[in-house]
Amino acid sequence: MTPIRIVLADDHAVLRTGLAALLNARSDMTVVGEAADGAELLALVETARPDVILLDLTMPRLGGLEVLPLLRQRIPAARILILTMHQDEGYLRRAIKGGAAGYVLKKAADVELIAAIQAIMRGDLYVHPSLTRALLEDIVPAGHGSATDEDDLWATLSEREQEVLQMVALGHTSREIADQLAVSAKTVDTYRARGMEKLGLRSRAALVRFALANGLLE
Repeated sequence: MTPIRIVLADDHAVLRTGLAALLNARSDMTVVGEAADGAELLALVETARPDVILLDLTMPRLGGLEVLPLLRQRIPAARILILTMHQDEGYLRRAIKGGAAGYVLKKAADVELIAAIQAIMRGDLYVHPSLTRALLEDIVPAGHGSATDEDDLWATLSEREQEVLQMVALGHTSREIADQLAVSAKTVDTYRARGMEKLGLRSRAALVRFALANGLLE
């Protein structure tokens, strides 16, 4: 398997060093470059050609939100994962609308970062669980939540499939769900895949929209 090529963009050298050590310790990921600000990042991506860019929001010269549209133009195939200290709905909305594939808080980076990278490489949208509802409120139309057809679809799922999908929608990883339900992560993935197929959903973002629209996250 070819490792996922990752570029780190953050003005804190110590943080970059720690992240690089975390990612390079894995056989499926490799850090191919580091930048201390947006201007450096723009110059770097031309040669590094990363699959994933970990992007801080607050950097000198060009911050994350300013450089985001430029990155989308220069290297459109790369997935951009925001890694920030800002637990702010406004920043989240601007980042996602600007083309970011995910939004992770630095305080949870050691727990979530690997899962977030894997999710966006699958084509999913990854958002820190505490901010998921704020984002989906912009996406789900007002009053959309009483569709009988969707209620009927949900009823076709087993109790365990429903339980797993609700936890997935809330942002829990397969390992976290497995620990809580006392089953293996592989079993959780089987329940997730089976439930998603029954609902006709192809990504976690679609699942969250479905769950929010049908009151399953209450």
